[in-house]
Amino acid sequence: MFAPVHPGTTRLLYFSRPQEVIRVATVSAMLDEFNRRSAAEAETELLACCAVPGWARAVTAGRPYPDVAAVVAAADAVLRRLDWPEVAGALGAHPRIGERPTGTGRESAWSRREQSGLDGADRDTRAALARVNREYEQRFGHLFLVFADGRTDAELLAAARRRLGNDPGTERAVVRDELRQIALLRLRRLLS
Repeated sequence: MFAPVHPGTTRLLYFSRPQEVIRVATVSAMLDEFNRRSAAEAETELLACCAVPGWARAVTAGRPYPDVAAVVAAADAVLRRLDWPEVAGALGAHPRIGERPTGTGRESAWSRREQSGLDGADRDTRAALARVNREYEQRFGHLFLVFADGRTDAELLAAARRRLGNDPGTERAVVRDELRQIALLRLRRLLS
């Protein structure tokens, strides 16, 4: 049985007995479109989620996916296997915390949305973020990356200060996980 949920989405309802819903699966029109795109188009879409070409190729190669959860699981598995050069390369696609991008593309829009917790930050907080960004980059040699979605300016500043105390190996593991969280959030947005 098919029941419209909202434009572009259909909910499949599976019944074992009359009037008893056993399982509900959501089929996204965006997922259908993603499954039908050429490999090059799909990879381009995925690179806005995570700027690691090997990841985008691997996720694309797994198509067609039956549902969004399957895409996310496949993407997550590949993200967990990224080596440090791939992670470091992806950092170039992210703005510094507190320096929101001005671009018009999807990735810039997502970054602005993810950093919206800084919209109300005062001048002192912004200056403190700029200082901690510089300290972090001097200490670790790369951009401070943090999953900012839903976090306040105070939380982001505290996270940056706390992470300055990490050793380089620990911090690389933290950065890898932050990148993974950002990529999966963006992937869900891409397919919803």
